[in-house]
Amino acid sequence: MNEFAFRPTHVAPQEGMPTWTAPDPSQPSARLDPLLPVQILEQQGDWSRIVCSNGWSAWVDGRLLISLPSEPREAGQPISRTADPRPAVADAERALARHRALLEDLAAGRLDLESFRRSSHGQRLGVVVDGDALWVFDAVHDRWCYCDGLQLQTYAATARPARARPDSGGAGAGAGAGAGGAPAVPGDSRDSGGGARPPIVYPPTQAGAP
Repeated sequence: MNEFAFRPTHVAPQEGMPTWTAPDPSQPSARLDPLLPVQILEQQGDWSRIVCSNGWSAWVDGRLLISLPSEPREAGQPISRTADPRPAVADAERALARHRALLEDLAAGRLDLESFRRSSHGQRLGVVVDGDALWVFDAVHDRWCYCDGLQLQTYAATARPARARPDSGGAGAGAGAGAGGAPAVPGDSRDSGGGARPPIVYPPTQAGAP
């Protein structure tokens, strides 16, 4: 396989994963290394045929693969704008303060429900803090970012189209925290609170099986 044609779309989970030579549980093959980049070539039901950078191909339970985030929007801009998490956190604080003020007006009767919905429309906010780890939603570029210390990096890009910043403050709101403090971010396999991944029934089912 031409190595320049390899475009990883997913990585194996942190514990690695089994593979099969065909979409059949009775034909096991080698195990994938943890976080190994792979490219999905085709899918049959829960099965996915993947290829590795060296051209080796196998079938896996596609539900266990971790999606790679799409390329960050406006990637041509200086990276310094996302290297420091503090501006994104400040945006989130301002967005939360605006939303809290709307809630206070609603509770006090200064806003009716329809006005509240109109005023809060389009606000998107998401921040999860777990010890030294931080997940913050960057509404300007529609992506989640992860940070430990002062190193902010893209964690997952959303599927929403890019949109203009609503006003001077605003990080908008995406997801919040999942169960047990884990972030409910797109593609996070730890999201057990109704997130992107359904419960795994193992091994994967045959295409068309009940």
